[in-house]
Amino acid sequence: MAMKKLTKMTMVIDGVSIPVKIYEEPRKNVRASMTKNGAILRMPLGLTKSSKQNFHEWFRNWLKTQLQSEQSKKQLLGKSYQHGDRIKVYNKLYHLHIQYLDRKTHSAKLVDNTIYIKLNQADVPADIQKSIRQLLSRIVAQDCLPEFEKRVDYWNDAYFQETINTIRFKNNQSNWGSCSSKRNLNFSTRLLFATSEVIDYVIVHELAHLKEMNHSSRFWKIVSDILPDYKVQEKWLKEKGHLCQF
Repeated sequence: MAMKKLTKMTMVIDGVSIPVKIYEEPRKNVRASMTKNGAILRMPLGLTKSSKQNFHEWFRNWLKTQLQSEQSKKQLLGKSYQHGDRIKVYNKLYHLHIQYLDRKTHSAKLVDNTIYIKLNQADVPADIQKSIRQLLSRIVAQDCLPEFEKRVDYWNDAYFQETINTIRFKNNQSNWGSCSSKRNLNFSTRLLFATSEVIDYVIVHELAHLKEMNHSSRFWKIVSDILPDYKVQEKWLKEKGHLCQF
């Protein structure tokens, strides 16, 4: 059976650190692609060392070209934030106050509607922006959680009357929500950028799992009885969900 080899590395292109995965696998051609988590190079198995080096160099040039496109750059690196920026999340408007200091750790706190962020000035720009996005996700989630919990309670009281253990936000990129066997409901902080109708659909979806821990026909009947147009919201997530990012 043919083997498949994966190499993980970081390429620095014009001062930007890009996580890279290089796959050597049964294939005849070479393919490069981008994801929200980095870039991918796929090559045939059994190449000579010289051929690999040539494709690596081609890939580096390809990445450099991609970074010249603002859309591709945003996909690779995520949103970029600067001191004085304003962001609107979950119908709330936040002002950013960013300081770059001689310190080893990053921190953030919310005072009124201003998020004060302190960063390590020695970090490379891409790592700084990644830290800002993580800090914003945590701070905004904490601020929005009480109101979001009321929203979950409304739908639960109106249609489910189920016991909920905890409701949490997570900086999750792989799904919009989850329901555990311990009756814990988790929601991605990305959901805070979605429309009200989409948010309500994801809430109902996870509440329905308290009755059916699967995606059976019984599960979807529960959802459709409450939200007959739920497929419209699913379509929105598929088409515009990539825009929901800190």
